[in-house]
Amino acid sequence: MKEYPSYSVAWKYIKSDYTRYGLTSYPLKIVLFGILALNHCFAYTFWFRLAKVKGALRPIATFMHWRLSRKYGIQIDVQTQIGYGFYIGHGIGVIINPTTKIGNNVNVSQFTTIGAHGLAAEIGDNVYIGPSVCIVNQVKLGDNCSVGAGAVVVKDVPASATVAGVPAKILNFDNPGKFVGSRYEF
Repeated sequence: MKEYPSYSVAWKYIKSDYTRYGLTSYPLKIVLFGILALNHCFAYTFWFRLAKVKGALRPIATFMHWRLSRKYGIQIDVQTQIGYGFYIGHGIGVIINPTTKIGNNVNVSQFTTIGAHGLAAEIGDNVYIGPSVCIVNQVKLGDNCSVGAGAVVVKDVPASATVAGVPAKILNFDNPGKFVGSRYEF
């Protein structure tokens, strides 16, 4: 598992996820527990990030990650490499292979499956993945691309492309990263 070296590193990831949920008008440290109770998608990423740190909170974080995984049908293994600003929309029924590499500012929607057996996808930065998408094999999704609802991606997707269909085909290059809002800036 690729662990974070410290809680301060995990906190930077948590703050980036917090930004993506559009919650920056509220001070993170003050309302953290209220938000964890009200937004289960953010709560999931919060415990996912903390479970990656070898420290005193790991048993609690691992338990909470497991509990929320079972409750909402989200399967994202702690060893999965996910960049800054990860956003789960309508978090239910999300399955991501542990070998998947996800870039920064990526949106994943409900009922999405990424990866089958073996090595999985590599997803670039500022990528939107719509509902009920299946990304199979070891494909690469370039930066700023969008995958339409219900698509089955079996081939690489170039940067700034919008794809949809079964199997997914390129529709255009007109809307690079359009659906990725509240981006975390480095």
